[in-house]
Amino acid sequence: MSSGLASGDAEQSLRGVDLRLGYHGTTVVHGATITLRPGAVTALVGPNGSGKSTLLRALARLHPIGSGTVHFADGSTAAGLPAKEFARRVTLLAQSRPVPSGVTVRDVVGYGRHPYRGRWRADDPDGPTAVARAMDVTGVTAMADRPVDELSGGELQRVWLATCLAQDTPVLLLDEPTTFLDLRYQVEILDLMRDLADDHGVAVGVVLHDLNQAAAVADEVVLLHDGRIRATGTPAEVLTEQDLTETYGIAIEVTADPLTGLVTTRPVGRHLTRIPV
Repeated sequence: MSSGLASGDAEQSLRGVDLRLGYHGTTVVHGATITLRPGAVTALVGPNGSGKSTLLRALARLHPIGSGTVHFADGSTAAGLPAKEFARRVTLLAQSRPVPSGVTVRDVVGYGRHPYRGRWRADDPDGPTAVARAMDVTGVTAMADRPVDELSGGELQRVWLATCLAQDTPVLLLDEPTTFLDLRYQVEILDLMRDLADDHGVAVGVVLHDLNQAAAVADEVVLLHDGRIRATGTPAEVLTEQDLTETYGIAIEVTADPLTGLVTTRPVGRHLTRIPV
């Protein structure tokens, strides 16, 4: 990505403290505290309805906060920043976005440059380079002139990710980014998350349903259950048989590679036998 990424900038860590979030008077996230650190991938996992996406949207200033605060390490609060300033620090790839009609891929990726533009695109001299790089790393350059309303779900997902990358923020939030993608692009998106954290110091927060993907990509895992954070720590610390079995309500076996320590999970159903000892 472009040199604008705040590599290793500790002031750009994003922290939500004691967040209570809800819908129509019903609390769905209870007192959650989470920190996204520069150079680290933090994966939010848990069953449907556990509050993962709601928590991520609150960090992105897209869901109202009942109580608690979201702030940066420099002391500034998310709520206190002007919209464009916040958009230069944090971007979110949401689960779904409206698909514009008759707009090309290049133009959609260019939307990511909105925090840097005034009235005229000439106000953003770094824009064309940022857009080109974002399209390149997400593999959408070849479709740059195609209308986005003609794309498949997987292609469109990569275009929206490119739009987020073009925004060039030190905090990147991703809500189920591997949805609709075939295996190749799932792996490439996970690799890209690690590249952004390792090479550019980006603080990455990602909601994932696949526990094995979370174990493979994350430095820290946050396990949510019924709107509360049950455990936070390394994949090996959080993805345990007891915590996962109790959280998901199904037997889940966990093994660790003796050489790498990489955790692998496996649900055990009525027609799936247990891993032989």
